[in-house]
Amino acid sequence: MGVDLGDLALKHSIPLDSLSGKIVAIDAFNVLYQFLASIRQEDGTPLMDFSGNITAHLSGLFYRNSKLIKNGIKPVYVFDGISPEFKAKTKEKRAQAKKVAEAKWKKALEEHKLEEARMHAQGTSRLTTEMIEESKELLNAMGIPFVQAPSEGEAQAAMMVQKGAAYAAASQDYDAILFGSPLLIRNLSITGRRKIPRQDRFVMVEPEEIKLKETLDSLGLTREKLIWLGLLVGTDFNKGVFRVGPKTALKIVKEYETSEDLIAFVKEKYGHEFEVDFDKLVDFFINPEYTEVEEKFSFGIVDRDKVNSILVERHDFAPERVEKVLDDIINSYKEKGAQKKLDDWI
Repeated sequence: MGVDLGDLALKHSIPLDSLSGKIVAIDAFNVLYQFLASIRQEDGTPLMDFSGNITAHLSGLFYRNSKLIKNGIKPVYVFDGISPEFKAKTKEKRAQAKKVAEAKWKKALEEHKLEEARMHAQGTSRLTTEMIEESKELLNAMGIPFVQAPSEGEAQAAMMVQKGAAYAAASQDYDAILFGSPLLIRNLSITGRRKIPRQDRFVMVEPEEIKLKETLDSLGLTREKLIWLGLLVGTDFNKGVFRVGPKTALKIVKEYETSEDLIAFVKEKYGHEFEVDFDKLVDFFINPEYTEVEEKFSFGIVDRDKVNSILVERHDFAPERVEKVLDDIINSYKEKGAQKKLDDWI
């Protein structure tokens, strides 16, 4: 789930086409899990092909990227590498939560409570190695580049923005802000009309941008203290302090100038001891492991036959619909390329 900064992060709604011409480094795992959770049948069953293989991740990548490309956005997907050792407990906790969600899903199905079943089913999503590799294969066939991070994908995306290889990082989580991304885009993969769970109404979801410097200035914090705040609330790498939310954490970090004093206060006041060395976690966010991106990204080289092979022949996607979307993608690439040449000439 990542760190939750709640209302502390200043968010600004932006139109999707305002990102036209921009390279956006997308947290691949975050987006793929969104697709696996949301693209399901009414009873929560995942989208599958005729052989029972889950295809929600491929469907999401294909159709969502089509929309991004139509709006002139240049997506670059960043995949997680090897997780740090101190993330092991988070992974164990998530695995246990999936088991609990599966039990609740089955129970709701037995009781014919479809909406409740679908809600619990979303918490059962698993991203396998096969899904990851096939996602990369599809992206490559669509002319969309990807980067393999050595460790955390959001850290890699954040560093790409810092180094000028991308305009912004994109994720639903706020971790990229802690990793130092100057700009974070949220809602990129869920933009559009969305139904509110358990309610018979819809809302329009728009992309949001969060600027690191603006948020720091508004809170009166340094980036290091923002990381302290995140660690108090809880991240993917540590358990947060019980009963301490973002606003309480903000008050605490403003009162202390050294991590030693903050750690001592938290232990005395809340009886909390950090399982992972606090300063080690701070350094992990400030100096994350990443791969230097030296070459320019190449966009728009679509392999129509390969896309059809993956989606239609291998996974039973409707050929007419795939062809239509492919035509739209290729035409969008051509139009944006022609516009760029015109702009360069002018």
